[in-house]
Amino acid sequence: MSLPLGYRYAATYAGIRKVEKDDIVLIVSDSPASAAAVFTRNRVVAGPVTVARRNVRASRGRMQAILANAGNANCATPTAEQVATESARAAGEALGIAANQVLPCSTGVIGVELDPRKIANALPRLKAALDPGSFDAAAAAILTTDTRSKTAFAQVKAARIAGMAKGSGMIHPRMATTLAFVLTDAVVPPPVLRTALKHAVERSFNRISVDGDTSTNDTVAVFANGVSKITPSAKAFSEALAEVLASLAQQIVKDGEGAKKFVTIEIRGAATDAAAEKIARSIANSPLVKTAIAGSDPNWGRVLSAAGNAGVAFDPTHADIDMQGVAVCRGGLAADFSEDELKRKPDSPECSIQFTLRGRGRGQTRFWTCDLTEEYIRINASYRT
Repeated sequence: MSLPLGYRYAATYAGIRKVEKDDIVLIVSDSPASAAAVFTRNRVVAGPVTVARRNVRASRGRMQAILANAGNANCATPTAEQVATESARAAGEALGIAANQVLPCSTGVIGVELDPRKIANALPRLKAALDPGSFDAAAAAILTTDTRSKTAFAQVKAARIAGMAKGSGMIHPRMATTLAFVLTDAVVPPPVLRTALKHAVERSFNRISVDGDTSTNDTVAVFANGVSKITPSAKAFSEALAEVLASLAQQIVKDGEGAKKFVTIEIRGAATDAAAEKIARSIANSPLVKTAIAGSDPNWGRVLSAAGNAGVAFDPTHADIDMQGVAVCRGGLAADFSEDELKRKPDSPECSIQFTLRGRGRGQTRFWTCDLTEEYIRINASYRT
């Protein structure tokens, strides 16, 4: 693991979680960094998302710190935006930087007041604990129902990129609950960073789903402080960033609440890439498809039906489906295959579904999801308690 130069990290327990476990994180760049971020498309928006959007604009894409808490979403309360504003201001004062150079983020329970004094009281401890080697501690502190940390690393030329993310349920980003922070010491101007992030998110976080629910707090942010003095090409940096985000996104799906199986869905032959994405999303979010996968049932009819519900015009008699590499449907009808033999293949922790429309369409996409188990119900039935 090679961490980018010029960043320090700290985590501590602020009393936001019900259990005594680190619940607040501070990430600081030693110098102002280019910054870009994308946020949830949910119409219900958490206070920190509103403030973070405003700060990215006000700072003209030059920021220096990320302040994130877990255990409380700071959403759907009368004081949500005020708390996020006060927290960013307090962090700025502690670090000697402008409040709009702080990106506030929260994750956790919606509709519960967040006491800003808990964050303010934790800031002196966080500042004192800042250390270049505390990346893993920061990655662990933002988790909620996750069972493990999600981190990913890459290099472009000799510049380093490091990413951390959280997310296990309420995952259906369309820029799920997810936070992701990526840091690099490469020289990347803000406009190039914004373009690269948009491109990378489309190929990663916008191609995953655990349960079809888009969070109120989704935030993916990238800082580039230029400490390495290495300026990669826009294309090279974009590809490296996409690699990191794809790894983080897939790790989230593999750690989906109650999930036992990781599913890759490939769509080919659609009229456009956008049409392919709609079909993939419909299949990925179908409870019938996801429960069939959980039960190792090669029920291709559910896949075909879910594709037909996507709102995309296609001829079912041109539809082919393969599951685990086995032809199960040709031309919208059952193919000749051994169901007993295929039933054993979906027992694998990694499953594949290919949906192909025969014709002249060139639209294609790849999407990742997971199965839906009883454990998902247990986790979410008791989330608040």
